[in-house]
Amino acid sequence: MTPLRGRISGRAVKIAAPFALVATLAPVGLGVAAAGGAPVQADLGAVFSADAASASDATRAPQVSRSVPRVSWTPAEADRLARKAATDKAVREAHVRMWTTEDLKLWSGPGKDANPKGTVKAVTEVLVTGREAHGRVEILRSREPRWVEAGKLSSSKPIVAASGLSMTPCAATGGSDLGLTRDATYTLRSLCAAFPQIATYGGWDNHGEHADGSSIDAMIAVSDTTLGYAVVDFLLAHASELNLNDIIYRQRIWQPGVGWKSMSDRGSLTANHFDHVHVRTN
Repeated sequence: MTPLRGRISGRAVKIAAPFALVATLAPVGLGVAAAGGAPVQADLGAVFSADAASASDATRAPQVSRSVPRVSWTPAEADRLARKAATDKAVREAHVRMWTTEDLKLWSGPGKDANPKGTVKAVTEVLVTGREAHGRVEILRSREPRWVEAGKLSSSKPIVAASGLSMTPCAATGGSDLGLTRDATYTLRSLCAAFPQIATYGGWDNHGEHADGSSIDAMIAVSDTTLGYAVVDFLLAHASELNLNDIIYRQRIWQPGVGWKSMSDRGSLTANHFDHVHVRTN
């Protein structure tokens, strides 16, 4: 008899819940009727649906009230955000590379209130954002935006004088480069700065090594060998920096890795380079 009792007891439990619900709903219906309304027929399906919806609502994330005001920026804050967005865009899109022509101060911005941020050395390749304001242009240093003086950048790698050399235009030539290449110009200007007593130089002309603008002549009196050899010594000391290919003086020629060699007689003091030092660059 015990197994049967267990089964009856379990069934009673299953049936009890619906009856409890009906018992709960009955007073509700009676209450409405007592108030003068029509009797209420309880819809059990609707009740179960309502219970399920309530359970779902309990686990749903709370909705943000639309009555909460949106964040509003002051004009100063809005301007700051706009400037930051413009800077970020310029940094992302920077791709133009240029060279500094001299040592330049770095600034945090273009305005008078900008702070100094160190320096960048001459002949340094930098990325340029394309933005310019108040006489300064924006570059990138370690991907950080910095501003430098405008007009101090070059699209090609500049020649900047090393110690003892110069890129100051030569007064003896009236500032003209005489149709020379960059290296030949560098050599001419360096000689001109180091030896102001030399009054005449030869540059481009339509013969020999001068035809391509790679060579110059420093004109020196035949008797002034002291000056002539001083020029030769200066050139030898800076041969690598000036990118020299050869030096000719007093019927002898010097070349890198070879040294000095005698030359055949060409028939005159000028042709044999007794009255000038000839220099050719690569």
